[in-house]
Amino acid sequence: MMELVCPAGTPAALRAAVDAGAHAVYCGFADETNARNFPGLNFSREEMAEGIAYAHARGAKVLVAINTFPRAGDQPIWHRAVADAERCGADAVILADLGLLAHAAERHPGLRLHLSVQAAAANPDAINLYAEAFGVKRVVLPRVLTVEEITAINREIDVETEVFVFGGLCVMAEGRCSLSSYATGLSPNMNGVCSPASHVAYAEQSGAQEARLGGFLIHRTPKGAPVPYPTLCKGCFTSGEQTGHIFEDPVSLDATRLIPALQKAGVRALKIEGRQRSRAYVGQVVRAFCAAVEAADKGQPMPEGLLAKLTEGQAATTGAYAKTWR
Repeated sequence: MMELVCPAGTPAALRAAVDAGAHAVYCGFADETNARNFPGLNFSREEMAEGIAYAHARGAKVLVAINTFPRAGDQPIWHRAVADAERCGADAVILADLGLLAHAAERHPGLRLHLSVQAAAANPDAINLYAEAFGVKRVVLPRVLTVEEITAINREIDVETEVFVFGGLCVMAEGRCSLSSYATGLSPNMNGVCSPASHVAYAEQSGAQEARLGGFLIHRTPKGAPVPYPTLCKGCFTSGEQTGHIFEDPVSLDATRLIPALQKAGVRALKIEGRQRSRAYVGQVVRAFCAAVEAADKGQPMPEGLLAKLTEGQAATTGAYAKTWR
């Protein structure tokens, strides 16, 4: 059976995910070492140890995301995070930075290493290099590959693959995005903050609702219509004579119906995005995907429509998996 890897932005969400049947939970420390560094989210060292103990007592694993890129001169912050994750009993750490991978492999040889999606390793040569140089056991594939491409990659590597199947859809090559940092001065890949709420502003202007990020107008919608959150890559742009969602619509990824194909492609683990979501959201999504993974394992049809109300804008896409995504 494929492993279901579920998000936990708080200790309460971790418990909700484990109680709902998650095989593994991923979470991070309350600092800039992880890519969801938002106020009110994440774990102190004590909370992490308690959360890992809770998960282990119920047969679930905990993966600690230390997946931002260290600043020159401040590497000890990230080194401490790796050491503390191991001390707390983490089943694996999720890393992206080459230097941090080298440090973990040398100083923490017993700690299982997973390659973060932030590393954007999307071909067998890159993945095999990480495995040979640092002993990486699993790679989280970037969300730019078709199912056929994933199948081809799995034929040429001896590393587990993990893919996203639900939640927010980052349309950039992960680890390479500069849009949000340009608008706000805070980098998703170094500070762990994409489109931070502290830089978001809403206002009514000329009968329309405007949403801005860092002072930049991202969306203008008719009064009374739903106003999307101003994530820059999902904003409206004018290019030539066209105005619209040039990169991607403000919708969520939902690859539920592709789970049997991903299983056949050799994928080892399915990942749900959403560490900034509530424990109620986490519990509902995890239960739905547990049912889907079990159905796939038994060769039964995929359950449909269970999560429509939880998608962004109540709309979903299969992203790059089936190349219906622009």
